[in-house]
Amino acid sequence: MAEHQEDGQPQTGVTAGPEFRDRDERKLAELGYKQELERAWSGFSNFAISFTIISILAGCFTTYGQAWNNGGPIAISIGWPLICIIVLIVAFCMAELASAFPTAGGPYWWAARLGGPGWSWFTGWFNIIGLIGVVASVDYAAAAFASTLFNLWGLNLGVLNFADGASLGDVFWVFAVLLAVHALLNIYSSHLVALFNNISVWWHVVGVLVIIAILAFIPDHQSASFVFTKTLNNSGFGHGLFWWYVLPLGFLLTMYTQTGYDASAHVAEETHDAEIKVARGLWQSVFWAAVFGWLVLLAITFAAKDVDAINEGGGTSLAVFTSAMSSRWAESVILISTVGQIFCGMACLTSASRTWYAFSRDRAIPGWRTWVRLSRHRVPALSVFAVAALSLVVTLPALWGTAAGIPWAFYAVVSITVIGLYIAYVAPVYLRLRAGDTFKPGAWNLGGKYRWMCTVAVVWTVIAMVIFSLPFTPAAVPWSGEFDWTAVNYAPLTVLAVIVAVGIWWLAGANKTYTGPVRTIEFDEGLGIIEEAPAAPPAAEPESGPAT
Repeated sequence: MAEHQEDGQPQTGVTAGPEFRDRDERKLAELGYKQELERAWSGFSNFAISFTIISILAGCFTTYGQAWNNGGPIAISIGWPLICIIVLIVAFCMAELASAFPTAGGPYWWAARLGGPGWSWFTGWFNIIGLIGVVASVDYAAAAFASTLFNLWGLNLGVLNFADGASLGDVFWVFAVLLAVHALLNIYSSHLVALFNNISVWWHVVGVLVIIAILAFIPDHQSASFVFTKTLNNSGFGHGLFWWYVLPLGFLLTMYTQTGYDASAHVAEETHDAEIKVARGLWQSVFWAAVFGWLVLLAITFAAKDVDAINEGGGTSLAVFTSAMSSRWAESVILISTVGQIFCGMACLTSASRTWYAFSRDRAIPGWRTWVRLSRHRVPALSVFAVAALSLVVTLPALWGTAAGIPWAFYAVVSITVIGLYIAYVAPVYLRLRAGDTFKPGAWNLGGKYRWMCTVAVVWTVIAMVIFSLPFTPAAVPWSGEFDWTAVNYAPLTVLAVIVAVGIWWLAGANKTYTGPVRTIEFDEGLGIIEEAPAAPPAAEPESGPAT
């Protein structure tokens, strides 16, 4: 990948007018926006928000059971690095786009520039739906881990009594409190959120190393042969389906963990030297999450000595910890993971609210004038509130669960998150591939490597979307004798409903009112003059080809 123009100087042949404070403000003006959000984020803070949202202390721990039950140790030890390589390729492709178009809109904005308003409309809504799913699933998982911890501590608050175990209602209340705290942090202090994201990076790195050390020295261990060659099939499907059906279902562990790294793009307008720092933050967060995630997953799997107890506990990481160590050591590991997940939920809300703000700024969300208002802290406070409220609503089904007390809605939200986000990630990547050499790259670009990288990204995403739309258990197969509605993977039904609803909305009038990103200023490249843009949205670029 080529990286250049890192010194922050204007491009050759372009004269920066005196009205620009720096290159970032000028670049944003070229894209049609006035600098309104506070540009207070460093390159490390930009990397930190994506690394925090990926959160190996969240995804690796909360969806460990998906891989354990669908493939076993090899889905974790071998599946993780192989799938992470493909995800890194997707991240490289997105980084090139983020460098060319460093705006808060991210994927939907890229799709508008390269494919027109229709592509932008659908990409934006899938991105928002996926991000709301991320906020909901991460904060709910953090609440579940926190409730387990409170149970181990025997905590009794009167209204909520965790000493005798946490009910789904108790977990939901903890979830609601976490969501409220994250909303308040995001509304009242962008600086504090950035600081917490920086702290979160070190918490994840040091926390993972501490957990690895605990798991290395405290419990008994499995052999390397078990960790790297053992297969398990607890899905209920026959072993004849193992390699081409059951094992791929286990890849949800990796794909769900490695989501949310588009956050680096969504805070581009708040990041210094965005053309370089945003691209780096995006792909480097995926790379380092892959490395540290693999290490901690290997440590957990080596500690999975009591296979029967783990299977009885649903194959979860919690079952590994409680079966392998004393309660005190298990509490330490769960505490580290829970704090990491709380950091993650805060960053998820930041990213999702910035996407809601940007999409509203471009007139795509009803009541957009409300959502684009900035508080005195220069934060889109009402956008934060909207995302938090919707995250609470979509998680309401988690109040009900199976006879074993498992909230079936959580796992469906996980699938919806992966499908929604990766559709949004790869739609503009496909458009960039279609654009070919007419695409005008930014300061960080792939050079000629974009051809094979974008192809791999698109093909894998299509395959992954099919995999994660399949039933996870025979009880979810409609023609099965053991069919149970609570076991259904309703992710494909939800995605289809979104496509139909958003499509009807588009045909019913949005295709006339939404013309793509709305310029808030007009920029004269030769003179460096900025003027306020007209109130009416300008005509969208034709869908027949990309802008150059």
